[in-house]
Amino acid sequence: MRWRPELQLALAALALSSGIAYGQSLEFVSRFGWRSQVDGFGGFSSLELSRDGVQFITTSDKGLIAEGRVVRRDGRIRGLENLRFELLQNSEGAPLRSFRTDAEGAAISPDGTIYISFEGTHRVLAYSGLNDAARRLPDIPWTGALQSNSSLEALAIDKAGVLYTLPERSGDLNRPFPVFRFRGGRWDRQLRIPRRDGFLPVGADFGPDGRFYLLERELKGLNGFATRVRSFKLEGNAFTDERELLETTGGSHDNLEGIAVWATPEGVIHVTMIADDNFKFFQRTELVEYRLTQ
Repeated sequence: MRWRPELQLALAALALSSGIAYGQSLEFVSRFGWRSQVDGFGGFSSLELSRDGVQFITTSDKGLIAEGRVVRRDGRIRGLENLRFELLQNSEGAPLRSFRTDAEGAAISPDGTIYISFEGTHRVLAYSGLNDAARRLPDIPWTGALQSNSSLEALAIDKAGVLYTLPERSGDLNRPFPVFRFRGGRWDRQLRIPRRDGFLPVGADFGPDGRFYLLERELKGLNGFATRVRSFKLEGNAFTDERELLETTGGSHDNLEGIAVWATPEGVIHVTMIADDNFKFFQRTELVEYRLTQ
């Protein structure tokens, strides 16, 4: 079907007015169901992958942190190996307890420091290693406005080591999501991301192309969760060049909450996501992988 010229112009104008650019999309590659008998397994809400997409870490709602290696054959995820599980610790070196365990976002700095954001208590902790005591970053000044159980869901770090985190909810359907940025030992809130439809942010990462990738989800009633991925260019104090790369129907995947963006040796960008099973028997922990196409 060919669009009439006037309709093409109208669609282009609509895209420009909404701030959304088209041309790229995500193409499904594979999925892998992850099962384990490790005590406390499940509830994984974050994902970080090495630049080549092989080594990974993930954190759970109950304070578990896991690392391992992704095994692929013919470009598809076939398994996970060299797995290690630890309990996240507080600043005294004791395991996190109760509502303080709800780890939602993870990011690894160029020097190997692991940063983790939490929503039970609105904070970001830093770890030198999986089994090390936490170091707490300065408090974010605006956490008093954050909603309980809907705060620092997403965490990302750029190549300069600057941290970015944002809450799951903005407080109003027409209000952009605030993005809190940590640099020079201080937090600022000069950045924001437009809120579109009923999707809520749950994960973020900077890709090898320098773009900011945002994972969002929406519960579609009995149909299950829908997934959306948008990417942005970061220019100073603004996210620009918004691109909607993926929007699935409800139930296409489970509750995808963690996202990692990496590239093959040939330069093909891949987006890998992990599902939080909420410790429910009718949900599943799975890794889902897509590749970016032009």
